[in-house]
Amino acid sequence: MLRYWRVSLLFWLALAVAVPVHAGTLVQFRTALGDIVVELYDQDKPVTVQNFLHYLKTGRYQNEFSHRLVPGFVIQAGGFTLTTTTISAIPTFPAITNEFGAGKFYSNVYGTIAMAKSSDPNSATSQWFFNLADNSASLDNTNNSGGFTVFGHVIAGTNVLNAFNSFQNYNGTQTSNLVANIDGNLGYSFYPNFATCPLFHPSLTTTNFLFLNLSLIQAVIQPVAGGGKQIFWNSATGLTNVLEYTTNLSTSWKMLFTTNGTGATVTVSDSNNVPTRFYRVRVNY
Repeated sequence: MLRYWRVSLLFWLALAVAVPVHAGTLVQFRTALGDIVVELYDQDKPVTVQNFLHYLKTGRYQNEFSHRLVPGFVIQAGGFTLTTTTISAIPTFPAITNEFGAGKFYSNVYGTIAMAKSSDPNSATSQWFFNLADNSASLDNTNNSGGFTVFGHVIAGTNVLNAFNSFQNYNGTQTSNLVANIDGNLGYSFYPNFATCPLFHPSLTTTNFLFLNLSLIQAVIQPVAGGGKQIFWNSATGLTNVLEYTTNLSTSWKMLFTTNGTGATVTVSDSNNVPTRFYRVRVNY
């Protein structure tokens, strides 16, 4: 009997090892403070994930910025984009069903991403937020708008989340990394819900807004000896992969390289030695 038990145990251990572990879709968030990589919960929150990816793939998240930061609570985006001169609301698709109780339960703890919505549980459209602390007591409460659906978690870049927590409410004296009411304190009027907008410096130029550039392509940038940078990524098969660059992570993106993806690793060298040049890989779906 003991020998049979040992054989059975080895069989089940081997079976467990042989079954592949499902990994969700990975999304890269490129910011001026560093990159964040998020794994989405495709299987457990399918409606929420597909809705999020729909906005990403249709380009509606291009040039989006964070319009709300509450250090020690959340940083929110997905509502507005910024060009050189204009702030625009992101055109939304129909609201989705709240999947708070669907699939496996995920709590609104530090390092998770969740959908923003109104008091209506089924009102989420394009806006999302990162939890900058353990917000489970409030946001997991179903009496609070039916609970807020967590649909992914940060797997790289928690140092960037920590940096968001270091921003300070603007009192007229800070010179960097501040949270400002740009509907009044700085003499401009855009939208009334911009009372806690994160800015790098107290002036409303495009380079002072906190952009979050999203991509399904995980681009890696490495400095090259003697100057310049090397950018490489695994290309999306059968789709046009476009490498773009900008300075100071502003809205003026310029094409550096384009290729038809084959799934192979693409490597591009940029001899320009500007230290504040940022890169992103965009895919035309």
